[in-house]
Amino acid sequence: MELTDAQPEDAPELLVLQRCCWVQEALLNDTLDIPALHESLEDVRDWTKTWSVWVLRDEHRLIGAVRARLEADRWELGRLMVAPDFAGRGLGRRLLAHAEAQAPADARRFALFTGARSARNITMYQRAGYRLTDAPEAGG
Repeated sequence: MELTDAQPEDAPELLVLQRCCWVQEALLNDTLDIPALHESLEDVRDWTKTWSVWVLRDEHRLIGAVRARLEADRWELGRLMVAPDFAGRGLGRRLLAHAEAQAPADARRFALFTGARSARNITMYQRAGYRLTDAPEAGG
């Protein structure tokens, strides 16, 4: 498996992987009001230009990804995703650790968001040292 910087031509595969992963989140959290489910291919192309994005491939198949960017002093991680048939193999932890290691020196805090009922995600993040806080307000 190879972990590399995402390329613009990865956008279609990122979109497919994102939909696969966030449909499961929608079911767990009993809502379709998840931004990742409503993004277009153009939206994904746009965020591949405005975020640092890394992809994980198994041979030629894109099986995981994560993105991050610096917002003020906060290293914001997002769209951490692993193909459902590769879940449970430590790949999410690998992607998370890689994104954390890329944080610039002026990042004072790390932040990520997940659904309140996404127990598996919450457990992984807590094991990585994250703690639960209140959800951000709409628009925040």
